[in-house]
Amino acid sequence: MTKRRSPRPSQETGSPVLLTAPAPVRRWRGVPTIAAALLLCAVLGGIWALIHQPAAVRWNVEIVRSYPHDVRAYTQGLAFADGVLFEGTGQYGESTLRRVELESGRVLQSARLPNSMFGEGITVRGGEVFQLTWRNQVGIVYDKSTFRELRRFRYAGEGWGLTHDGTQLIMSDGSSTLRFLDPKTFRVVRQLMVRSGGRRVANLNELEYVGGEILANIWYKDYIARISPASGEVLGWIDLQALVPPGMDREQCTNGIAYDAENDRLFVTGKNWPQLFEIRLVGP
Repeated sequence: MTKRRSPRPSQETGSPVLLTAPAPVRRWRGVPTIAAALLLCAVLGGIWALIHQPAAVRWNVEIVRSYPHDVRAYTQGLAFADGVLFEGTGQYGESTLRRVELESGRVLQSARLPNSMFGEGITVRGGEVFQLTWRNQVGIVYDKSTFRELRRFRYAGEGWGLTHDGTQLIMSDGSSTLRFLDPKTFRVVRQLMVRSGGRRVANLNELEYVGGEILANIWYKDYIARISPASGEVLGWIDLQALVPPGMDREQCTNGIAYDAENDRLFVTGKNWPQLFEIRLVGP
């Protein structure tokens, strides 16, 4: 079974405003004409800024190395810690948390989720692994070494991607909004609207925090957004189109970002892909 969601309305962009000949001087609902003129200038200025916001920079990628990846893994979350790759997989009845040997792709350890749960994003923080579920509104916290379940937490809406910035968990739910959670109480500390060129960026999926930026897969798109955690603005796009294996269908899209902070290595893969790639960004 694959994730299927109802279509989301597209976001409208601003459009040029056509001005007619000026009307005779008069008061506008009791507001002096000069005030109305200033208000009009402010509105037009906002529209102009919206239309002419600079486009985010696009980055291509260079493959540093490729590694085997289990084609049965419907990758929903990816993380790297202590020299080991962690992977969360989805699908009802098949969802798991895995410890994977990077070089061989061999699954070293696995914990299976209940058949009623659809596994989603994961992140490793300290000695714990956090994993979301899609529509159960439940997250699971595991001991990193044993994969023993330590506790569960609840959240509203759907769970998609998960990462952390060293202090707070950062969660996506398929919309254009990211939620920052207290890792102990799981209370929402703040929310961040993600935009590019004035438009909301929806379908934010798997997340990874790298070098002060939030990297996000976009569902059904072969791009990663580089997001400012302060403003929510997309700082650039990483183009992964060249990595997509031949024969992949729409559901087997790019998903999975992991960062080896100790060795400054960035890894990406996709759902049911035969390979996982270490990549290097190539600037415009």
